Amino acid sequence: MTNALSKLLETRDWLLTDGATGTNLFNMGLTSGDAPEIWNDEHPDRIKKLYSLAVDAGSDIFLTNSFGGNACRLKLHNAGHRARELSRKSAEIGREVADASGRIVVVAGSVGPTGDIMQPVGDLSHADAVEMFHEQAEGLKEGGADVLWLETISAPEEFKAAAEAFALADMPWCGTMSFDTAGRTMMGVTSAAMVNMVESLPNPPIGFGANCGTGSADILRTVLGFTAQGTERPVISKGNAGIPKYHDGHIHYDGTPELMADYAVLARDSGATIIGGCCGTMPEHLKSMRAALETRPRGSRPSLEQIVGAVGAFTSDSDGTEDTSGSDEGRRSSRRRRHA
Repeated sequence: MTNALSKLLETRDWLLTDGATGTNLFNMGLTSGDAPEIWNDEHPDRIKKLYSLAVDAGSDIFLTNSFGGNACRLKLHNAGHRARELSRKSAEIGREVADASGRIVVVAGSVGPTGDIMQPVGDLSHADAVEMFHEQAEGLKEGGADVLWLETISAPEEFKAAAEAFALADMPWCGTMSFDTAGRTMMGVTSAAMVNMVESLPNPPIGFGANCGTGSADILRTVLGFTAQGTERPVISKGNAGIPKYHDGHIHYDGTPELMADYAVLARDSGATIIGGCCGTMPEHLKSMRAALETRPRGSRPSLEQIVGAVGAFTSDSDGTEDTSGSDEGRRSSRRRRHA
């Protein structure tokens, strides 16, 4: 399928995507408990600024303000009936920013988890999940999104339901899961299992990978897990800007622009093609990441020791796969740094 993202991937060996949505919007006045998606209607100027910050910092791709834009999550704000409308508006604003940039910039329609647990563990049926994802996908398509972008998914059942919904909308897509539990998603998916799932889908994504999670070191280890499977599909890495710290009543991420620059280069050298940030990642981080990717030569696949030395310790000894390919020294380094 020909689309803006595929065209870019044909001409570039890495692409920079954007950073945090929530962190930037909180800095613009969003308060805890508000639905960011309602700002697409009430404060379109602020959403335009959000997108422009990423583009001006050098992002080739930015995600729309529609992460929680499905009917299930919007219902918590008495706006479940507005899912399609608010998703459409998020993409319309994005289309305006991308078209005015003077270069090819991909508008990626963000689709987050439903917020419910799927059967058989929970109550959400496959059919209902497909319906919700399809509704949101159609809104993003109407608004002019180039590609749909599933993110922060934990359950394979939800990933598969979204893939089916995106096929119904006839839209290209990318998908990431969050590996935040000792190298696994909250529902137990490993990096190797995700590769196998993606390749078995009737409607596979253009690219796949990981976002959010814990620290930079952990997501890099997950990327190594993806690429160790020999996949030829572009791998995505969108890691948080360091580790969250609670200070003066607010959550702050301790990752500096310099650390995120090191992370970006290591992600590329680990095999990621689409690289960006997640929670805590600000425009200054993106600028440093872009500069590093443009100026630092491509290196060999990093070892676990090199990752720990550059961006800090792993938050767990396990990568979720019980893989012993990493050296004992790498794991010992992780323990020493964590308990120092």
